[in-house]
Order: sequence, then structure tokens, then C-alpha cells
Amino acid sequence: MSLKQRFPFLRWSVLRMITLPRNVSRTGQVGDGREDAVVRYVLANARAGDVDDVLATIDRFAYDKSMLMNVGDEKGALLDAAVRRAEPTLALELGTYAGYSALRIARAAPQARVLSVELAEANAANARAIWAHAGVSDRIGCVVGTLGDGGGTLDALARDHGLTPGALDFLFLDHDKVAYLPDLQSILDRGWLRREAIVVADNVLVPGAPKYRAYMREQQGTLFDTVEHKTHAEYQSLIPDLVLESRYLGSG
Repeated sequence: MSLKQRFPFLRWSVLRMITLPRNVSRTGQVGDGREDAVVRYVLANARAGDVDDVLATIDRFAYDKSMLMNVGDEKGALLDAAVRRAEPTLALELGTYAGYSALRIARAAPQARVLSVELAEANAANARAIWAHAGVSDRIGCVVGTLGDGGGTLDALARDHGLTPGALDFLFLDHDKVAYLPDLQSILDRGWLRREAIVVADNVLVPGAPKYRAYMREQQGTLFDTVEHKTHAEYQSLIPDLVLESRYLGSG
């Protein structure tokens, strides 16, 4: 049976995640220890220095042990293709979680520097451990913070990490869905996106980012050119989801 033929949403790990208090946006974790467990699993089972094997090991954990809140293998292929189209030298991700999607970005763009912003220090520490095991710590960095903190994280990205006008080639949104639109607007206000940069947003249907989707529809053909990819929510094949890929038409 292939990975995509399994239905892990029927397992206890998924049911537990659904029924837990919705504190993920505050803590960045489900609350049952799965985030620490995947790090131990990767360190014990994935070949050091092998990005492909680290990614496959994380996917195996998500199918066989506990579902994870990362982009996953099916939607990850959409992310990979968008990164290759962007050919970035600098990529920014909002929402690190266990570091899986940053690894995919780094693999698809081997010349790129990848920055990831994460609210939870525990997630940042876990991701750094996984990146070190994969051998890509020199190309991926994590900034603990949030773009909605009044400007502190935005200022740090500009001051310490090279986020200057027109410098950003690729942006991946996979954090608090309510923050997708205001955080994109903050980045636009700073002028960081270069013309033809690509913005990818996960989970636009489940759990959903309706204001972000409406904005991209309003801006279609003017500020952004957006394609809506129909896909499925993480690590199962019944629940539909959308990934939005938006090409920036502005003058950054």
C-alpha cells in the first residue's frame, strides 16, 4: 500500500489533535509530544547528511506514528515545483514547525538561503536539530518571533538577515491562517518582494484562510497572478485542501 493510500485521519493521533483545545496558534504544538518525538525518530532512523532520507523519515513518522502539521508529501510536491519556478536566492517561510518545509525549499533551491520565522522556541530548537542532522544548517536559519509583534521581527529580518527592498524571491505561508493576509501586507509594505517573486500559501481551504483567498482573487491580474491548486490536507486523501501559488506582478 502506498503512502497516499493510507488514511491516518482515522488514527488516534489525528482524532486527538482534532479534539484538543485549539491552542496551536499560541503554543505552535499539538500538545501530546509528537513534535519532540519526530526529532528523536529522525535522529534514530534517518541517514545523517541525507536531505531526501530525512524528509522521507518525517513523512514515515507522520503516516505510521502521529500526523504532523507540516505541508506533507502530496502538497510538498506543489511546494517543490513552485520553488523551482522561482529559482530563489533568498526564501522566507512563516511557520517553521518541525523544519520539514524549509528542508523541501532548501532541497529544491540548492543555491538559496532559507529563513524561517517561528513563534515557538521549542519548534525552532526541534527544526534546528533536524536541519543539522540533514546537513543543511549552513543554508537554513530560524528567527523566533512573529511578524505581528509590532515590527520587532520585521526589523530584525531587515537588520540581521538581508530582507531589503526587492531581495525576496520566494515566500511560503504556513503559520497562523488568520495572519496570512496581514503578514503578506507587512512584507508588501516593506517592499521586500522582487517582481516575479512567488508566494505560496498552504491550508487555504482547511483549516482555511478565506480573507487571504479573497484578497488574491481581488488582486488577480493586477498585483498577483494566482493559481489555486486543488489537493488534500496533510497525510490523507479524503479531506480536500487548496494551495495558492501567486506570482507577484508589482515593482519590487
